[in-house]
Amino acid sequence: MWEQRQVGRTKLRVTALGLGTATMGGSRIPITQEQGQAIVTAAWDAGVRYVDTAPFYGVGAAEHRVGDALRGKQRDEWVLSTKVGRLLRPKTDNAASADGRLSPMPFNVVYDYGYDGIMRSVEDSYQRLGLARIDILYVHDIGVYQHGPELNARYLKQLRDSGYKALRQLRDSGVVSAIGIGVNEKAVLIEALGFGEWDAFLLAGRYTLLEQAPLDDLIPMCQSRGTSLVIGGPLNSGILAGRDTWNYDTAPPEIVDRVRKIEAVCRAHGVPLPAAALQFPLAHPMVAAVIPGPRDAAEFEANLPLFTMKIPPGLWSDLRSEGLLHPNAPVPD
Repeated sequence: MWEQRQVGRTKLRVTALGLGTATMGGSRIPITQEQGQAIVTAAWDAGVRYVDTAPFYGVGAAEHRVGDALRGKQRDEWVLSTKVGRLLRPKTDNAASADGRLSPMPFNVVYDYGYDGIMRSVEDSYQRLGLARIDILYVHDIGVYQHGPELNARYLKQLRDSGYKALRQLRDSGVVSAIGIGVNEKAVLIEALGFGEWDAFLLAGRYTLLEQAPLDDLIPMCQSRGTSLVIGGPLNSGILAGRDTWNYDTAPPEIVDRVRKIEAVCRAHGVPLPAAALQFPLAHPMVAAVIPGPRDAAEFEANLPLFTMKIPPGLWSDLRSEGLLHPNAPVPD
């Protein structure tokens, strides 16, 4: 069983290795129901007891698959997080998705960060999951990165003035144990700390072996507030695993160059780059879990040894001396 870490100041504890299910939803590459459940089963068999999902992943498909895989397993063994901010509405035409995503389920997305929208989203998630408990509720993809400045100002006001009340009510009444925000950017998290008490932030791609800017602002703020971090996208959309994608798109030359330099240091120490990338975030005491999102069960199983591989201390010191690691970044023992 993996080490368990506390979520914020709650009594909730999650395994340091969790399972992300964005890919499993099948919006980017086709994933069958059987393949999706096989990923959850492989993670469970390896001792993973924290699973993160969302209505957006496969427009409902990931929640169905996660629920089917967890149903029947002993309730006090697993921790589940899902998200709010998007409602799924029946798709009545055959038009392709505007962002090129596949639609495994016949739904369109409607953004709603208000009180009623969040309450409805939770009830819908219960139905898709077929489970009676959600442990952590994240507000999904709010911020300028997702919506642009003008639209995000409106959505953030909706969350601050209305939606946050729903989250507090759900936590205070025990419907969920923890609340937070799940995004790909740090700026909105810094802003949210100004109006809410958050147990955890799910931050994808921004605190990794490639990027550590949150050490300058967000992470110290989280330390003072007791807000944990869950790290999604520890391989930065694949660029740290040998692929050419970063931030869900083709990596620009400066990112490719930096990754090559990091990889050269890893190679000099006989360490695969993905091993260093997967282990690095967990060295920070504010990080409760890392949640890679494997494409299939085989990929999950192939990554497992990378989490326990011995990494020589010289690798980290060499990265730091070459300016490839933040001066204040904690590193694994």
